Amino acid sequence: MDHSHAPVLAALADYRRRHMRPYSPPGHKQGAGTDPRVAEVLGQGVFASDLLLMNGLDDRRLSGEVLAQAAALMADAVHADHTFFSTCGSSLSVKSAMVSVAGPHEKLLVARNAHKSVVAGLIIAGIEPVWVHPRWDAGHHFAYPPGPEEVEAAFEREPDAKGMLLISPTAYGTCADLRGVAEVCHRRGRPLVVDEAWGAHLPFHEDLPTWAMDAEGDLCVTSVHKMGAGLEQSSVFHLRGDLVDPDVLKAREDLLGTTSPSVLMYAALDGWRRQMVERGHELLGRALDLSRRTRAEIAALAGLAPLGADELTGPGRAFDHDPLMLTIDVSGLGTSGYGVADWLRCNRQVDVGLADHRRVVAQLTHADTEESCLDLIDAFTELVKQRDELPPPAGVRLPSPAGLELDTVMLPRDAFFGPAEQVPIQDAAGRVAAEMASPYPPGVPAVAPGERISREVADYLRSGIEAGMYLPDAADQSLRTLRVVAR
Repeated sequence: MDHSHAPVLAALADYRRRHMRPYSPPGHKQGAGTDPRVAEVLGQGVFASDLLLMNGLDDRRLSGEVLAQAAALMADAVHADHTFFSTCGSSLSVKSAMVSVAGPHEKLLVARNAHKSVVAGLIIAGIEPVWVHPRWDAGHHFAYPPGPEEVEAAFEREPDAKGMLLISPTAYGTCADLRGVAEVCHRRGRPLVVDEAWGAHLPFHEDLPTWAMDAEGDLCVTSVHKMGAGLEQSSVFHLRGDLVDPDVLKAREDLLGTTSPSVLMYAALDGWRRQMVERGHELLGRALDLSRRTRAEIAALAGLAPLGADELTGPGRAFDHDPLMLTIDVSGLGTSGYGVADWLRCNRQVDVGLADHRRVVAQLTHADTEESCLDLIDAFTELVKQRDELPPPAGVRLPSPAGLELDTVMLPRDAFFGPAEQVPIQDAAGRVAAEMASPYPPGVPAVAPGERISREVADYLRSGIEAGMYLPDAADQSLRTLRVVAR
């Protein structure tokens, strides 16, 4: 296929050259009605390129097949049979994938370190989760993706499960043995669905972890805005093989997706695919080199410990690690990741993507340069010099691995939509959760609806809030109370 062609961008350029006059949404009419103060910040070009797909970029029957061509090119670029574009983020794409594999009251194996969007999919669809617990690292207080052994054991417990949903890479860059898990699923004729939101770049360089389609995965979801060059909310999901019907997947996506997709997002996805096919290996090779050097410089700073493959992979841990995710343990500075993230933002205008009780994560991409990496190194260098100004360690009461493995006693949908009440957090232990409680980022629920809350988890969440944890989905974000199933 001709990967020098970008169908969406070409159609958009043609639309603008022809000076088309729209009498349809969007109401700003290519920026004519935009407040100049808004255009000054966003740029007039954003509005000039914001138009409808149907009766806009393409005709009313989509006979130009602009989007279909772009999706076919994307599939070819990453060795998939079919690709679907989404402008609602992978939070929606993963729901489309889930309901294409399992339906109401059917069972689905789900890695328990799943993002909150996966739990939301369980609630909406009425799917019964069979939780596959991750591998716990008590030393680093880490959860690694489950491996083939854990998935095999789960299938033996629940042989009628419709498939497996796995999260890889995690927000810390840790990766699962996708090929091994796929083999376990395929021996039973079941599909492997991979939430690969952090893996858009993986197909384009051999020194990165193997991605789902090359590891015999059946269906995967990718957030191109995370590690690629898509606009926020842009997502793609890819399908291969015959274990998931592409017509079913399209129908499920149509059920959940928007009827007013953003051409801006489609155009950025289309252009990113072309960029990666033409220059991705070169750009990612440079990023990998920058990552190695940046990691070494940070490792030389007292009190900072970048965690890579040596620390995070091996028996009982992750199968692989993405070197572009700089996961830095800051506990040697006598502070928390929360405190470091706040200090970097306030004092050095540096934002990190994730902070927890002892780590921050700085992601590098093909967009980074010598200058941007030097800025990061300089910020951490100054941080170490100012370590006496940093807040004390977060007083988070971390649960044991066993304490995190809660019993599911109700279908998540029934617990979420049924009668509920707010109870003081100190009285929540032993009650059944009616809401999610997800430290964010990375947004993995510590408690999911239908699970019986343990004392350890209740203490962990409450102490986490006091230490600086952000919990966006609980009704009471202060977590003085928690929503539970009414008795």
